[in-house]
Amino acid sequence: MAATGQVLSLIMFQQDFANRAAAIAAGDETITGLAVAGSWITNEMDEHSDVDLVLITKEKVAGDMEKMLAYARSFGELISGFTGEHVGEPRLLVCLFDNPLLHVDIKFLTLPEFYTRIENPVVLFERNGELSEIIRTTKAEWPAVNYQWIEDRIWTWVHYIAGKAERGEYFECIDGLGFIRARVLAPLMQVKSKLQPRGLRKAEMKISLPDLENLKITLAQYNKSSILKALDNTISVYRSLRRKLFPPEIRLQTLAEKRSMDYFKKIKS
Repeated sequence: MAATGQVLSLIMFQQDFANRAAAIAAGDETITGLAVAGSWITNEMDEHSDVDLVLITKEKVAGDMEKMLAYARSFGELISGFTGEHVGEPRLLVCLFDNPLLHVDIKFLTLPEFYTRIENPVVLFERNGELSEIIRTTKAEWPAVNYQWIEDRIWTWVHYIAGKAERGEYFECIDGLGFIRARVLAPLMQVKSKLQPRGLRKAEMKISLPDLENLKITLAQYNKSSILKALDNTISVYRSLRRKLFPPEIRLQTLAEKRSMDYFKKIKS
C-alpha cells in the first residue's frame, strides 16, 4: 500500500506541476494558452510518465533559446533544458525539473502553428477560447506509416548491415538493426493491431505477444553469428508484415531485394 501511495503521490505531483504552470501562464499576457499532451490525454500516466506541455505564445519563441529557458524557469526549479533536434522538433524544449525530479517537454508554438497537430491536447488555460475553437473546427492527424518509403530503403539497409557484419563493425550493425526495429517493424506491427505507430514506445505493453516475440528475435549480441541471425529474422518479420499490410499499389523493390539477399546469403555461407 505504501508503494501505491508513493506512485499516486508522484502522479499527483505531475498534475500539480501542469496545473501550477497553467496558473502561471494565465498571469502572463505574452501567453495565449497552455495545453498538455501525451499520456495525459489517454489517462495512462504512471510514476514514470513525462509531462508534455504545449505552450502557445503571442509572439514566436521557438528558436530563441534564452526565451525558451526563461519560460521554463518560470514554471519551476529548472535543472537543465535543451532543444529537440534529436527527435526532429527544434520547437521542443526538453527539461529536467527538481523537487521532485521530473521530465517535462515544452513545445513552443504560436496560435497559427497549433492548427497542425498530431493529437488533441487537453487545454489547461486559454484566452478567449481560442485553442478549444481550433480543436473543435480542425482535425488532428497522426502521421501515417509510409509503406513506399520503407520498401525503397529496407534492402539497401540489409546490404549495409550484412557488409558491416562481414567487416566486423558489430556496433554499427547492432545500431542498424535497432533502427529498423524502431522505424519499420514496430510501426508496422502497431498498424496491424490498429494502434498509433509510435515506434518502440510502450511496445511491451501495447503490441500482441506474437509480435513482441518477433521483435525479440531481431535483437543481436556482439558477434557476427548473432548479428546475421538477427538480420535474417528481421527480414523474415518484415516480409510477413509486408504481405499482410502493403496495398497493391506499393512498388516492391524486387531487384534490390534479390541482389541484397544474394549478397546476404553469400556472407552467411
